[in-house]
Amino acid sequence: MEEKISEKIKNTLDRRQFITGVGAAAVSSFFIVDARSISSSAANSRIRLGLIGCGGRGLWITNLFKQHGGYEITACADYFQEKIDNAADKFKIPKSGCFDGLSGYKRLIDSNLVDAVAIESPPYFHPQQAKAAVEAGINVYLAKPISVDVPGCLSVEKSAARAGKNNLVFLVDFQTRANDYFNEALKRVHDGALGTMIFGESTYHADCPFQHWFDMYRKDADNPEVRLYCWGLDRYLSGDIITEQNIHTLDVATWILDAAPVYAIGTGGLKSRDIGTIWDHFVVYYQFPGNIGVNFSSYQFEDYGTQNGIRNRMFGSEGVLETEYGGQVLIRGNHFYRGGKTSPIYQEGAENNIKTFYDSIQNKNYTNPTVTPSVRSNLTTILGRTAAYKGDQVYWYQLLNQQEKWHVDLSSLKD
Repeated sequence: MEEKISEKIKNTLDRRQFITGVGAAAVSSFFIVDARSISSSAANSRIRLGLIGCGGRGLWITNLFKQHGGYEITACADYFQEKIDNAADKFKIPKSGCFDGLSGYKRLIDSNLVDAVAIESPPYFHPQQAKAAVEAGINVYLAKPISVDVPGCLSVEKSAARAGKNNLVFLVDFQTRANDYFNEALKRVHDGALGTMIFGESTYHADCPFQHWFDMYRKDADNPEVRLYCWGLDRYLSGDIITEQNIHTLDVATWILDAAPVYAIGTGGLKSRDIGTIWDHFVVYYQFPGNIGVNFSSYQFEDYGTQNGIRNRMFGSEGVLETEYGGQVLIRGNHFYRGGKTSPIYQEGAENNIKTFYDSIQNKNYTNPTVTPSVRSNLTTILGRTAAYKGDQVYWYQLLNQQEKWHVDLSSLKD
């Protein structure tokens, strides 16, 4: 997924150079192994990685894989040839490792060139691409959101379970869950630092990260290739902003409460611009077990200098938890925790996950702990989206029972 954080937020993050921790001599001694033999390979073997989705996010994160030192970038796939060419040039991928078209990912997976894939395509494609990789015996590094609909979430859950049984690693890339301050604060909360939970607030306030596509989309929105290229403006390809972007803050909300919501009721719409099918704001009330309410709001439009960001607050009888993606994490109250600033989280979180992915493969750790909470938070975004679209109260059990599947007709595009 070509994930883009609001420029106002992104500019506040410390883009530190990644320190590989591996000397040049050690890097030169790495060797490449076949996927079927990787579990028995030496600890310093390089993992052959294929990139699925060669947009801006895909290139950025693949560069972090390369800098890690334990990966060899051997293949790439994307619908658009120019994006493939960019990736091939950047990572010195031979033509034999480049695959275009909607089914390019299948040819990459069947090429015997990769031990693992990083899936950074539009979210609509994530479930089918992850499933194909696992069925082929390939480790999966999956961008969030994992899906745009309920059946897709359940498919990813099933694929990850199969991966674990077949000695494969399946990791979902959430930066907050790879941050020390977030992890320590949440541990303390779960140990009772807030006392009795009372209510919470969750926000994702930012400008639109897809403005660079506005002109192209406006000129030819009916062209399916333009729709695919500008996928972030399309609710069915992206999941709308509440799923594609706001999942960052709603994941933290469900993490704090360690539960799925009972129901949601909400509203929203497209009022600040006349382009795209994604909404520019959502306002949702989530009811969690224990009669705990969480007020959520998000927007993607010009806020004229208003303080924005990705924030959560949880109020308890003995304290208050405050978190901000890229900002301060702390607990106020009877069990004070100073925490710290998470300025480098955007890049550092990805680096940490890339390291965890590598270590899990090498150490044969197939527990894949990131999947279950990712399924829950993804479904939480879909619950809120469904309630807002309907303008009505929707229960968690109704969402799972209905299992509404989203379909995009791409039959006219090259396979």
